[in-house]
Amino acid sequence: MEEPVSQSDSMPTRMVLICFLSLVMLMSILGNLLVMVAVCKDRQLRKIKTNYFIVSLAFADLLVSVLVMPFGAIELVHQHWIYGETFCLVRTSLDVLLTTASILNLCCIALDRYYAICCQPLVYRNKMTPMRVALMIGGCWVIPTFISFLPIMQGWNSIGIDHVIEERRHSEGSNSTSCVFMVNKPYALTCSVVAFYIPLVLMVLAYQRIYVTARAHALQISMLQRAGGAGGSSPGPSGVAAGSSSDSADHQRNHRMRTETKAAKTLCIIMGCFCLCWAPFFITNVVDPFIDYTVPDKLWAACLWLGYINSMLNPILYAFLNKSFRRAFLIILCCGRSRYRRPSILGPRAPRTATQITSSTHVLRYSVLHNGNHADQEKKCLHGNTESYESCL
Repeated sequence: MEEPVSQSDSMPTRMVLICFLSLVMLMSILGNLLVMVAVCKDRQLRKIKTNYFIVSLAFADLLVSVLVMPFGAIELVHQHWIYGETFCLVRTSLDVLLTTASILNLCCIALDRYYAICCQPLVYRNKMTPMRVALMIGGCWVIPTFISFLPIMQGWNSIGIDHVIEERRHSEGSNSTSCVFMVNKPYALTCSVVAFYIPLVLMVLAYQRIYVTARAHALQISMLQRAGGAGGSSPGPSGVAAGSSSDSADHQRNHRMRTETKAAKTLCIIMGCFCLCWAPFFITNVVDPFIDYTVPDKLWAACLWLGYINSMLNPILYAFLNKSFRRAFLIILCCGRSRYRRPSILGPRAPRTATQITSSTHVLRYSVLHNGNHADQEKKCLHGNTESYESCL
């Protein structure tokens, strides 16, 4: 008599859960597909090395939403596993592999932006060669195999806790099956350090340095503007031409100041979302083996799906916070309307060249150290770097 009532009471909860999980999977699939298509179709996006890491990140997140999330959602809704023990190991290995690859790609994006913004243009060009970019992307996919398929398929994660796993399986009921994945202390520490804590430290250091650099450059730009205003009032026969050149230089410096400030805010938001999504899971993953596996299943599921939500948030962050991606998305969704074509950032009076559209923080240091001839020094430095601040906006 009690069972039908409880089932009827749980039906609204299950429907809400199904709708929520379906929304997360759908938005993750569509968003990451849109990112990949945007980079493939937009020639300007393909010129920026960072976007190769973004495509790799989107591919990892897309596989998470296609190969991992659906089976986790089915198990969460039906409260049992129907695909067998072997596929349980395969699905768990894919989960660890793809989520770790996603996190490592985020770390590579942070390191790439660090070299592009905090180092001199020549240093960035030497550091981020096509071969090195390919090796970094390859590492994002090869390293996770050593903490996913290799130890899980060999059963290294369950050494010493086989009896606990068997008790957990039988506690679910003798007639039901479940995909139980539990880890011993060595595997929990190793997996968490490689997949989260090392990338987290590198990302925090890189973004902190980027933020400090952006603040320092904003101050330098303010000093340049005051110096330019004091020197721009001197009379002379070429006053009109000098005024026009000064306006163009001021426009470029203003643009860099805006993009640097926005870059710092964007990076803080991306970093905050990453920590909010993955920190609860990896903290629980480390703590659980040391408290005799007493973390409730519902808490585990909530932490795991909070991490999955990061795969949905990444394309959303790019769509709303990256001007170049936002323009590419609009072109794709609006069937290539000309109103969304890429405008010049230098204004209608300045000639549009590839080197002028890009920018470098090195020009700020050089201009501050060498008062006068700002425009000439900027042209030299702009030729030394083909990356733009817009790649991290």
